[in-house]
Amino acid sequence: MTPVRLAPLLTVVAAVVGLTGALAPPAAAAGPALPAQAEQPWRLSGDLTAHDPALVAGGGGDDWYVFATGEENKGAGNIQIRSSPDGHKWTYEGTVWDEIPKWVKDAVPGVKNLWAPEVYQANGMYYMYYAASTWGHNRSAIGLATNETLDPSDPAYEWVDRGEVISSQPDDDYNAIDPGIIEDGSGTPWMAFGSYWSGIRMVKLDWPSGKLADPDAKPLHIADRKAAPNAIEAPYFVKNDGYYYLFTSWGQCCQGSDSDYKIMVGRSKKVTGPYVDRDGRKLLEGGGTTVLTAAGNRVGPGGQSASDDIMAYHYYDKSANGATKLALQPIVWDDDGWPLLTDPT
Repeated sequence: MTPVRLAPLLTVVAAVVGLTGALAPPAAAAGPALPAQAEQPWRLSGDLTAHDPALVAGGGGDDWYVFATGEENKGAGNIQIRSSPDGHKWTYEGTVWDEIPKWVKDAVPGVKNLWAPEVYQANGMYYMYYAASTWGHNRSAIGLATNETLDPSDPAYEWVDRGEVISSQPDDDYNAIDPGIIEDGSGTPWMAFGSYWSGIRMVKLDWPSGKLADPDAKPLHIADRKAAPNAIEAPYFVKNDGYYYLFTSWGQCCQGSDSDYKIMVGRSKKVTGPYVDRDGRKLLEGGGTTVLTAAGNRVGPGGQSASDDIMAYHYYDKSANGATKLALQPIVWDDDGWPLLTDPT
């Protein structure tokens, strides 16, 4: 998702439902104590039900948008859209389409809803990547839709189905869900994806199509827990000060107050890796530095994205019977260039 560069924002917290999954992780490198922050967290209002949120922060007076995993009883399971004039009050704007595309249903029999969108702006176009799968299986596909604008009132507004980007089958050792997009220093786009199986994979894309640059190329391997059941997913990239930062979610989501998701990170000077954590351990060998984990009534934070150094994620509220909630927090970069999130609880 292309950042829109605003001034750093205050902490934000809010409410949701969704998908993606995993089990308890081994110990990982923790960052230093979080910096003190005098400001009080924002409180969101309106419709806050957004799981696996993909944030596009508004700039120059533009609206903010959050795209999220679909629900069967809302828009036939299609990707949900919410907007806000300021990042505080959110309105449900419906879904990208009224029906899941036929090619998706053919590629993934039994699919009920579309998961974990990613929205990235390039060349005057918004590219929305999304996943289609069924729980616990790797017969999955990542699809693409494009739009010239995110404003539904604009005459040019239309989400155009561009079809499949990549898929996985039961005999593959990866799972084609949870897309995350980044451009390298030359402007070449790359997509990370993955959940369980062999962990996080990466493929080179092509502009302006947004599709695979080489459909026959084997996906690169960039992160692996090296511990069954390899509970790592939801890759997302942020560039900062010459590094590519790879954020992932470890653990199991979607279990209400029993969820144990947490947000981890590693970084690399090269987009293709190797990614290492704060202690120098490779993410391909089980490394990872903790960014955010459970605290107080906040359980299982994960499914993250970022825009303008603002991170969006969902979590489960123990004080509300495990209801899923949305949070937005500024990313703070420490003196060593590692990302931190101040605690909203």
